Amino acid sequence: MRYEELTIEGRNAVLEAFRSGKTIDKLFVLKGCQDGPVRTIVREAKKHDTIVDFVPKERLDQISETRKHQGVIAYAAAYEYAQVEDMLEAARQKQEDPFLILLDNIEDPHNLGAIIRTANLAGAHGVIIPKRRAAGLTATVAKASAGALNYTPVAKVTNLSQTIKELKEQGIWFVCGDMSGTPMYQLDLKDPIGLVIGSEGEGVGKLVKENCDFTAAIPMMGDIDSLNASVSAGVLAYEIVRQRMQ
Repeated sequence: MRYEELTIEGRNAVLEAFRSGKTIDKLFVLKGCQDGPVRTIVREAKKHDTIVDFVPKERLDQISETRKHQGVIAYAAAYEYAQVEDMLEAARQKQEDPFLILLDNIEDPHNLGAIIRTANLAGAHGVIIPKRRAAGLTATVAKASAGALNYTPVAKVTNLSQTIKELKEQGIWFVCGDMSGTPMYQLDLKDPIGLVIGSEGEGVGKLVKENCDFTAAIPMMGDIDSLNASVSAGVLAYEIVRQRMQ
C-alpha cells in the first residue's frame, strides 16, 4: 500500500505536478495574485478540470507544511482514479450484475474510506464520487479503507445525475438511501444496481434523488434519527448482498 505525500507547495513544484500528469484534486491560490507564473498554474488547473479555490494568505499559511508555498498549494490524489467503464467491464469479466456505490455530499475522508472498505467486502464493482463537495483519494481515505483502495476502483465524475442517466441506459437501476423511503426489506434489489448514499446531514441532493428509481429507508428503532453515512452504506449494501445470495 502506498500513502504518498499529498500536499504540493510552491510554483515550480505545482506546475511540474500538473505537467507530469499527476492527478490534482484541488488547487489553492492566493486571492488577488495575478502574476504570470500563477496565471499559468491556474490555466493548467482549468485544463485538467481541477477545482481552484482562491483563498487569503492566512488560509494558505494554515495548510502549508513547508511555509514556502509562494501563493499556491495543490492537493494531489494518493491513488489514481478509475473510469466508470472499468467497473462495468470488471462486472462483465466476473459474469456478475453490476453493483456500484455512488456517493453524494460525502466530504469526510474517514467516511469515504470506510465506504470503500464496505464496497470491497460487499463485492461492489466500484465507487463513484462527484468532483465537487467530495473527499478525494487522500492518504487518510486510503488508511480508513484498510487496504481496500488497492482493489476497489473509485471514479470521479463531473455530474453525478448525468452519470446516473447514462448508466440507466445500460440497464442499471438506482436506489437512494433516504429516511422517507420504502423500508429496504420491501424492495427488490437483485437487478444490476447503483446504491446512492448521501451525508447524514444533507443526505442525497434533490436532483440526484429525483434521478433514482427507488428510495430505501433503514428501519430505525432508537431515539436518534440517523446513522453515520458509512454505517448506512454498509447496512444497505448488505441488504443487496443478502438478496443476491438468495
